[in-house]
Amino acid sequence: MFRELWDQFDNLEKHTQWGIDVLEKYIKFVKERTEIELSYAKQLRNLSKKYQPKKNSKEEEEYRYTSTRAFLATLNEMNDYAGQHEVISENMTSLITGELTRYVQELKQERKSHFHDGRKAQQHIETCWKQLEASKRRFERDCKEADRAQQYFEKMDADINVTKADVEKARQQAQLRHQMAEDSKAEYSSTLQKFNTEQHDHYYTHIPNIFQKIQEMEERRIVRIGESMKTFAEVDRQVIPIIGKCLDEITKAAESIDHKNDSQLVIEAFKSGFEPPGDIDFEDFTQPMKRTVSESSLSNSRGDGKSEPKFGGKSKGKLWPFIKKNKGAGPEDFSNLPPEQRRKKLQQKVDELNKDIQKEMDQRDALTKMKDVYIKNPQMGDAASVDHRLAELGQNIEKLRLEVQKFEGWLAEVEGRLPLRTDQARRQSGLYEAQNTAAVNSCAQDRESSPDGSYTEEQSQETEMKVPATEFDDEFDDEEPLPTIGTCKALYTFEGQNEGTISVAEGEMLYVIEEDKGDGWTRIRRNEDEEGYVPTSYVEVYLDKNAKDVYKSLQKISE
Repeated sequence: MFRELWDQFDNLEKHTQWGIDVLEKYIKFVKERTEIELSYAKQLRNLSKKYQPKKNSKEEEEYRYTSTRAFLATLNEMNDYAGQHEVISENMTSLITGELTRYVQELKQERKSHFHDGRKAQQHIETCWKQLEASKRRFERDCKEADRAQQYFEKMDADINVTKADVEKARQQAQLRHQMAEDSKAEYSSTLQKFNTEQHDHYYTHIPNIFQKIQEMEERRIVRIGESMKTFAEVDRQVIPIIGKCLDEITKAAESIDHKNDSQLVIEAFKSGFEPPGDIDFEDFTQPMKRTVSESSLSNSRGDGKSEPKFGGKSKGKLWPFIKKNKGAGPEDFSNLPPEQRRKKLQQKVDELNKDIQKEMDQRDALTKMKDVYIKNPQMGDAASVDHRLAELGQNIEKLRLEVQKFEGWLAEVEGRLPLRTDQARRQSGLYEAQNTAAVNSCAQDRESSPDGSYTEEQSQETEMKVPATEFDDEFDDEEPLPTIGTCKALYTFEGQNEGTISVAEGEMLYVIEEDKGDGWTRIRRNEDEEGYVPTSYVEVYLDKNAKDVYKSLQKISE
């Protein structure tokens, strides 16, 4: 008990001040911890934001893979993880630093009050002690004066030469001094008794009560700092389940990674739709070579697995004849892309247009309902005010539907050309090619000619056949003339408007100098100065077998 420290008032005062300093130090510690938590949460959020995919960028496309989606989920969970550290900071600030700061102020006031009472009691006992000392000194002085007066009286009484009056006077003076001494004695006795009572109350009542209050105050401080430490741990413990869920979600995202699915997505993303090159025919060098074959007509299909024509043996990486890779915006029908990639782009465009149509229809429906409300309740608005907007929406919907039809036509055409499509899909696309043994390319059997000999299929298909105008990588003038490997007959009139193509009339006979390599184009010659490409489906080809064998042999030698 602190009452045992009755004589350690100053040390007790120093100790309680030290206790307050410890509490303030702990508050400062928790405050710095909250700042660290906030800083950590901010850094985590910035880190998560830094690696988030940018909108409308190539990175967004990469997040279709399960591994990158798992990474995105990790970033989102790290954002939530950062949020829990913000919760820790907020709770520690409100439940610890805020509460303890108010408590310290109250504690200082209470301590000040207790030690003020203690000093007041100490001053009171000191005053009582001074009064006792004064009374004691006065009693001592009066006693000495009384002794001196008594001695003087006895001396006067013994002296025969002193008058009786003087003796009487000395006697009276001695009696007075004795009375004064008795009064001082009584006062001293009373003061002493009072002091002893005050001193007893001071050391056994007042000071113990004050010290008891100081002890209770100090114990409350100790308990409070202990509770704050528990709260410190509990604040952390409360977010552990949520942090655990974040970590569980990260683990779940990691387990959702499907390597097979990602591999399939890569295939779908980059698959061109071309068929792999077929077997190479045996080259029989014992057969006489009937004609000279130019090395510039060799096929490069074996080199890179793509069906591409070579111009002068220099063309590399071309997906289509005489088409350079488009660095700017491509054609509207995506004809510069390989079949599979083109199909995906067209399908994506169709889906986007359908969404736009649905959006416009929703707006039209909303305006129609508004107009009905205006008709029923004219005071709410003029029904004619929405007619203009409804007309605009109708026109927009019609335009979008026409666009959808156009892109669906191109899409049907592409799906008809792609391998592994059903015959029905091919017929619906308008490009179904029946296999005819009489000709190498007999898709023309499914087409019809109009009475005047012109091609009667939809204009959109002829547009598809036309390749966007681009530059040749090499000029024909730089090449040696290619040998003929057969002949062909034009089934339809073709206007070769693009560079590298040649115009033909229906029924015209021409020479074949390079056969179709799977891209839908055949290279023909009219005379020594006129040659170029025509759609394979526009001509019926008759190849010279021996010339074809020699042609393939020289292709291999050139490669």
